[in-house]
Parts: sequence; structure tokens; C-alpha cells
Amino acid sequence: MKRTITISIEQLSRPQPGGIATYVRGLATGLRDLADPSFDVVGLGPSGSVDEALPLRVVRAPVGVQLLSRIWPLWPLGVPKDSNVVHATSMAGPYGGGSSTAVHSIAMHDLLWRDEPGISTPAGIRFHDRRLKFIADHKELRVLVTSPGLTERLINENIDASRIHSVRLGVDADIERAASETSVHELLAAHGVHGPFTLYAGTIESRKNIERLIEAHRIASTKIPDLGSMVLVGPSGWGDVNTFGATKLGLVSREMLRGLYRDATVFAYVPLAEGWGLPPVEALSVGTRVVASATTPSVTTNDLVVRVDPLNVESIAEGLLGALREGDDVDSQAARRRSVADLTWRNVALDHLAAWQ
Repeated sequence: MKRTITISIEQLSRPQPGGIATYVRGLATGLRDLADPSFDVVGLGPSGSVDEALPLRVVRAPVGVQLLSRIWPLWPLGVPKDSNVVHATSMAGPYGGGSSTAVHSIAMHDLLWRDEPGISTPAGIRFHDRRLKFIADHKELRVLVTSPGLTERLINENIDASRIHSVRLGVDADIERAASETSVHELLAAHGVHGPFTLYAGTIESRKNIERLIEAHRIASTKIPDLGSMVLVGPSGWGDVNTFGATKLGLVSREMLRGLYRDATVFAYVPLAEGWGLPPVEALSVGTRVVASATTPSVTTNDLVVRVDPLNVESIAEGLLGALREGDDVDSQAARRRSVADLTWRNVALDHLAAWQ
């Protein structure tokens, strides 16, 4: 008998979808790649259109995204009644519904509203605190964590260890679909960038520590100019950030982002706090040299990454210079790709299926 797996996709309808949207797309892709005829995957979202094609069947609740997130803790609006698994990909929910024997789970990515309260409004902090207590109190919910250090913290929040399941995150494997070197060159030239460049990809917000990164890049470039220009890719986020001296490309297509990762001299990612940290893994997956905060969970144990103190500009500058000393030959690039080879969306899907058993 075929199982129906329902996952929430409401994050795709938010103004700043962020990393959770990447997780939603990746999980859907991984479940599709398994090509398992024993289950049917449904994406549950709010009324209105999803701006992209997803490899699943989409159903819609009859209300908008803001109202839906308030309703879901009280009523599983829109959840198909035959769902055997109901998985909330964010703290918005849903938290129930489906068949009488359905498995209910939620993905927990971070406690960033605790770690960096300045990135959220007081209302946002209250929302997340209430939802965390709701999750702790509803013991039927399985909690899927994507960050290695999150399990112990959730146990301290009165979530029993038996409810917590670790799952991996993944990266897009289709680097062959990256923009051509010519296209990347033309985009950069249109923004005044010629020659080598150091790349940052992610939201442009204070938590990402971009001002220190730009200052560190300036210091390092006075010693070794091979770092080239500092290039920022991504949308504006919470809070004001001074990007003086850096080139902002804004949002780019996935194909262009892959091309930028591939062609960057160094990829730098030094957030103050992070749930997991997908961008440095994406850069490693194409063989690029990476500098990252020592506190970025996705690469804390990856010895091919130059790890730095995000609070220390000199440490970041030395990290950029150290990355230039790392090999960039074919063998070195291949080693970096191998270091994240198991982080595929197919493996992510397998981890979820195991947690839902």
C-alpha cells in the first residue's frame, strides 16, 4: 500500500525564504531521486502560487502564509487526510493531521533567536519561544535536527533524546549546469570586477559578520593582492550592513551561483552564529578553497577548511591568506569535493525515511 508523505512548503512563499527553502527543495528532490514507488510525496503550502516547479504534488490550504502559520498549531488545515507522514520543515508547522496512525515530525535547524537576539524582533523571539515550548510539550512529535550541536541543547529544553533524530543536509550535485566562465566574467565585468575575486554568498545581514569580513579582506589584500575583489551575493536581510568596498551582485540564478562558486579564488563565510551553514559546503562541492567561522556547524570537523575566529578581524585576514596557500590543483580540488561527497539530497531523504520509521 502506498504511503503519503506530506511536507510543508510554506517557506517558499515568504519574502526571505532563506536556507529552509533550500532544505525544502532539496528534500523534495532527494525523495524524488529515490524513485520509490511505495510512497507519494505531497507539498503543502498556502493559497497562491509557488514560484518554482517542485518534484512533488502540491496541495494548498485556503489561506495565506501568515495566517496559516498561526492556524497550524491549532488545526492541521490543508493536510491530506490520507497522510502517513506529516513533516513540518519549519517551526510554522503543521503539527498534526493525516491518518489515525500518521507519524508527525518537525525539522529544527537552530536556536538563532537565542544566540543572536538582535536579528529578530521581540515578536519574533516570542513566536519562536512559544513554538519551542509547544514542540517540547507535544511528545508525539519527532524532532529532526540538522546541526550536530543542536541535540544537547534541545534536551536541555525538555525534549527527550528518544524523540530527536539527526539528519544530514545536502548540496545540489548538478555542477554541470553552472553558468559558463564567460557568463560569470560578463556579470562581474558589468559590476566593475575584473580578474580574481573572493566570494561571499548568503543573506546580507549583521549576523553574517560581513563588515568584519570586508575589513579583513582589505587588510589581507594589502599583503597579497591575489584575493582580488570582495564580491557579495545574496538578498538584504535583517539590520543595516556597511558593505563599503565590496561589490554587491544581489540575487543571482542557481546556475550563476554555481559558476561563481567554481570561479572564486576563495570562498569566505564567517557568520557570528549559524544553524548549519550550507554555502561553504556548496563551495567545497565544486573544489573551491574555503574560509569559515570555527563555529559554522557544517564544516567544524572538515580539515580542508581554513577555520577562523569570527570576532577577530586579524584571524579572518590570516585565514584568507592561509587559504591562498592551500593547493588549488586538480588533486586538491578533488579532495575538497570528496570531503562533502556524502552530503547529497538523496542521503538527506534516506535519513528522513529512517526517522519516520
